[in-house]
Amino acid sequence: MIEIEPLGDTAIRVYFGDEISETTHNQILQFTAWLSIVKIDGIVEWVPAYTTVAIYYRPEVISYEKLTGVAAKVFAASSDSPQRTPIVYEIPVLYGGETGEDLSYIANYHHLTEKEVIALHSGQEYLIYMMGFVPGFPYLGGLPAKLAVPRLEHPRPSVLAGAVGIGGNQTGIYPSDVPSGWRILGITPVKLFDITKQTPVLFAAGNYIKFYPIDGAEFSRVKQLTAENKYKVKTYLKGEEQP
Repeated sequence: MIEIEPLGDTAIRVYFGDEISETTHNQILQFTAWLSIVKIDGIVEWVPAYTTVAIYYRPEVISYEKLTGVAAKVFAASSDSPQRTPIVYEIPVLYGGETGEDLSYIANYHHLTEKEVIALHSGQEYLIYMMGFVPGFPYLGGLPAKLAVPRLEHPRPSVLAGAVGIGGNQTGIYPSDVPSGWRILGITPVKLFDITKQTPVLFAAGNYIKFYPIDGAEFSRVKQLTAENKYKVKTYLKGEEQP
C-alpha cells in the first residue's frame, strides 16, 4: 500500500516504497497514467521521481482529504492495469577524444582498456527513471558497477550539449551546455531538447536508452542531418530481438 503525506499546503507526496527499482518505477508509471485518464478537477500537475509522485492541486477546488482518497483509489485501479511495452532509443556516441576527455580516467580507474569501457557502456539498455535537472536530461539506471567512478572534485563550468557522462553509479546525457561534475566519456550529435518542436523533449520516462559507438565521420553526418531536422532516432520495442 502507498503512503501519502502533505507537501506544503498545495501538494501531496505519494510514496511507493524506498527502493529504486524497475518494479517501483513501473508502479509509478501506471499510477501517473491513470491520473491522466481520470482527469481530476483541481489537480495542477504531478511530478514523478525515483520512488515518489508529487501532486500539486488547488485547495479551493479539491480538498486535501478528497485528493488523498482519490489518489488511493487511483493506486488501487492502476495496480491491476496491464503494463505497456516500453521502447528503446538507439543513441549514437562518439567516445573519447577531445569531447570524451575522461574516457582514459574511467579506464584507468577500473584497470580496463578504453575499448572495454566503451563495450560495457554501450552494452546495456538503460531505464529512464525520470526527466529533470534541465529540460531533456534523462536520469538513467542500469550502469554496470565496473564503470562507476567518483565525480570531479571541481565541476567544469560547462560541458557541451550532447555530452555523455558518468557520475557515481549513474550515466546520462546533457541536453544543453551546462556545468557538470560528471566524468565525460563521449558525445552524441542527437538533439535531446528542441523548443521549436511540438514535443520538445526527445525522451520519456519509462522507456530505455541504448548507446552505440560511432566514428568521427558518422558523428559529422548525423550532426548535419540533425541541424537540417532530417535525423530520426531509431527505436525498437523492449525485448524485441535485434539483428
